[in-house]
Amino acid sequence: MATEELIEVKFRLADGTDIGPSKYSSVTTVGSLKEKIISQWPKEKENGPKSINDMKLINAGKILENNKTLAESRSPVSEIPGGAITMLVVLRPPMADKNSAEKMLDGEPKKSGCSCTIL
Repeated sequence: MATEELIEVKFRLADGTDIGPSKYSSVTTVGSLKEKIISQWPKEKENGPKSINDMKLINAGKILENNKTLAESRSPVSEIPGGAITMLVVLRPPMADKNSAEKMLDGEPKKSGCSCTIL
């Protein structure tokens, strides 16, 4: 029976702090990794992700897909043997509420402090 490969991963947040490193099975999905990030999100940080769709994971410049496994998402070119993989966590900005979006679509002009003349 083959032994299951464990991959050490840490997650870098926008402010430079890390979650992890922790070891994960190579068959762990990116969606599962995102769920781990949500559960381990530092409580003192505001505006944490509420669901896996609120964030993107980036490894070696590539946005990872939720249904792919960790093994499928690895980039051997950027990895150091025996070292932890660092993945960047990018949060999606909060969506505007429905009323604000409808006002923008109804043609209500944006208010701006600039009065510009286009020639």
